[in-house]
Amino acid sequence: AIIVYRLPWTWKCSKLLMKFIHAGLNTIAMILAIVSMVAVFEFHNASNIPNMYSLHSWIGLTAVIFYSLQLFLGFAVFLLPFAPVPLREALMPIHVYSGLTIFATVIATALMGITEKLIFSLKNPAYSTSPPEATFVNCLGLLLVIFGVLILWMASRPHWKRPPEENAKLLRPIGGTPEGTEEESTVTDGSNTDKSDLRINSEAARKNLKLDEAGQRSTM
Repeated sequence: AIIVYRLPWTWKCSKLLMKFIHAGLNTIAMILAIVSMVAVFEFHNASNIPNMYSLHSWIGLTAVIFYSLQLFLGFAVFLLPFAPVPLREALMPIHVYSGLTIFATVIATALMGITEKLIFSLKNPAYSTSPPEATFVNCLGLLLVIFGVLILWMASRPHWKRPPEENAKLLRPIGGTPEGTEEESTVTDGSNTDKSDLRINSEAARKNLKLDEAGQRSTM
């Protein structure tokens, strides 16, 4: 869901479609998170295990709460057409930063969870003796770290950022008809006019400089 805007082959798709895909993937992830939390609480209650006593559970519940708020505000502000544009522009940096923060928090929660499970479950042989189960889960943890680093790296690359909607028209496949708007052509014409004026002014300045140098030589 995070990198759906960062994939170059999706840049020619409409931004509205990518918004729906982004929101849909996040909604699926939210449903899976809720199902997982219900399963954990039911397992703890059935096994007479205390709830919410570890740092893993504290951070995990915090991540789920903030993720639900992030999803709700994302729907209300960026997907529905009611929010004004200045509000969207103001909240977009916060939305991006909080999304990356929640993602990193979820990775940390998963690492703490598998470590906690290994310590409590592996008794004979013990976790400290590095049995095959411990090696397998430790490798899984390393893969989670690599996965998180890759996602954060892709999300932080400026050249992977989705171009503005006007520039995205130029990225259409062969057969498309990218056309500039009247405003763009006006801006281009204005810039060409400014460049021609600069050339005329620079040529005039060179002529004046030569005349001044000639006058100084004659005076000397």
